[in-house]
Amino acid sequence: MIFSCQHEKNESVLSNLPNILKEVSGNEVLKNSSLIWMINDSGNSSDVYGVNRQGEIKKVIKINAKNHDWEDLASDEKGNLYIGDFGNNSNTRKNLRILKVASSDLSKNKAKVEIIEFKFENQHDFPPKKSQLSFDAEAFFYFQKHFYIFTKSRIPDKFGETLLYKIPAKKGKHKAIYIGKFFNGKENASWITGADISDNGKTVALLSQKNVLLFSDFIGDDFFSGTLKIIPFIKQTQKEGICFTNNKTLLLTDEKYMFKGGNLYEFPIK
Repeated sequence: MIFSCQHEKNESVLSNLPNILKEVSGNEVLKNSSLIWMINDSGNSSDVYGVNRQGEIKKVIKINAKNHDWEDLASDEKGNLYIGDFGNNSNTRKNLRILKVASSDLSKNKAKVEIIEFKFENQHDFPPKKSQLSFDAEAFFYFQKHFYIFTKSRIPDKFGETLLYKIPAKKGKHKAIYIGKFFNGKENASWITGADISDNGKTVALLSQKNVLLFSDFIGDDFFSGTLKIIPFIKQTQKEGICFTNNKTLLLTDEKYMFKGGNLYEFPIK
């Protein structure tokens, strides 16, 4: 792998988010919508929020599915929205799933979802041994009729290790097939908490509290091959949401904790 490390970079604050989004865990933009769609993680209501660039909530959609632990959002070329309900802190969940919200329902106040279920092909114990706590997840995206899921490690000294899996983007029960892994560091600031792929399919962005990882020139869907650019943050906050608005610009969100975070950021990349 060819890699480079850019100088530390400060993201630009677009707006403060309202208190109801203080635990925002994912964000996404859609071709058929001018809003930025956001969700909260476990312990919050089963709502999807449409927010403008000024941080104002313009739309709320009640989803007819429980928020076990919603962790990320993705979308496809038809404008359908997908909720990653696969947060798995204890590595014991057997009901990992992705919820499909049809594009036609984004204008409504309530939406029924199609459920896509999966399990990791190499998880056999619930929970596994402490040395194998690699089945939590907070990041995924849609690409060429598949979902690509990046796990979050709970293994001491390997918090930044993320495993990449794929499943078909269709209703049913699937096995998540292992593709590869990447190591972002030992400390929990290295946890992978969000992911997206550019519209042209040429750049994958992974998010952690300490940096953005940009993968390009990869072969097929082996995203960890090819070229890697690492962009460290000047300020570390609990960043959990990332999405491309175009091939060279990212939107980031972070949770509000004490007097830090709770913002929507714009993050240009070269």
